Amino acid sequence: MRGMSPTPLDALTTPAALVDLDRVEANLRRVADYTREHKLHWRPHTKTHKTAELTRLQLASGAVGATVATVREAEVMATVADDVLLAYPPVGLARLSRLMALPSRTRLTVALDSTEALDGLGHAAREAGRTVGVLVELDLGMRRVGVQTPADAVALARAVAETKSVAYRGVIFYPGHVRAPVEQQDAALADQRSRLGAFLDALSAEGLRPGVVSGGSTPMLWRSHEVPGLTEIRPGINVLNDRNTASLGACAWSDCAFSVLATVVSTAVPGQVVLDAGSKALAKEEGLAPSGGYGALLDRPELVVRSVSEEHGLLDVSSTSWRPRVGERVRVVPNHVCAAVNLHERLHVLRKDTVMETWEVAARGW
Repeated sequence: MRGMSPTPLDALTTPAALVDLDRVEANLRRVADYTREHKLHWRPHTKTHKTAELTRLQLASGAVGATVATVREAEVMATVADDVLLAYPPVGLARLSRLMALPSRTRLTVALDSTEALDGLGHAAREAGRTVGVLVELDLGMRRVGVQTPADAVALARAVAETKSVAYRGVIFYPGHVRAPVEQQDAALADQRSRLGAFLDALSAEGLRPGVVSGGSTPMLWRSHEVPGLTEIRPGINVLNDRNTASLGACAWSDCAFSVLATVVSTAVPGQVVLDAGSKALAKEEGLAPSGGYGALLDRPELVVRSVSEEHGLLDVSSTSWRPRVGERVRVVPNHVCAAVNLHERLHVLRKDTVMETWEVAARGW
């Protein structure tokens, strides 16, 4: 909601999703500098924030396009990005029909790992009279999607190259299983190098050298340049960051730009404070921090939301003398920002603790 008058935090109804724009801009500069230094393309994953406004900022900071996980995200991001990658197999007539209805100016690329998905895509693209790019998905240890062997990759890449109305653009992988602290990723990165190298060698030997090698994630973002052959990275979380990312050392606590404003609604039980932000505001995802819980206070990160029900968050204050009163407000950094953002209809965008504008989380849903 552009053009709104500045609003103090006290005027917001809680729980409310907050985005610190100063921190966002610093996070954007950091990744833009990194990718420029290491000659990597930056195609951020928008599933984290699901807003056209943040995608616009990412593009203005040097991103080459947007990555999406759902058709709804593609529809929203295509309003501001001319280059969109659907990093998800486009299976099913309804999904394909909506993809083909994206603006003709949109350079659309999809990831897939089967001839069944390829056949459906080729047919839909021919019917729509457009050409769609394809990245062959590789499994480098995540064990979720992706062809399993270099021979499989060669066979599928050849099929893509021979299919009308699609264009073979390269390969894609997601190292989501690499979740060790940044300084402990040596073995995992060596494994990624070995696995990816075998795939690239096999494809190149058959005249199918990929123009795009798309990978990366926020946990291994700052070590992406250590994987030879990688041409672009798709971090999502790093624009906002969260408690898990800080726990892995992939960002500082002061880089966390997203928090949930909550109100203290009860202090009746000794040693705990009850907030009006539960699983429907923070998401019920276990954290990577040794202290567990479902989030921590932005200004007191040692204080953890140790349990949540739907509308209640139980903040553990047993180790501190701090005792807020009923009605006081706190800001909670959730474990996983992607899951938390998806629970909110809008993001309240701050400058110096004042809400300057509100962005709709327009890409929720499928």
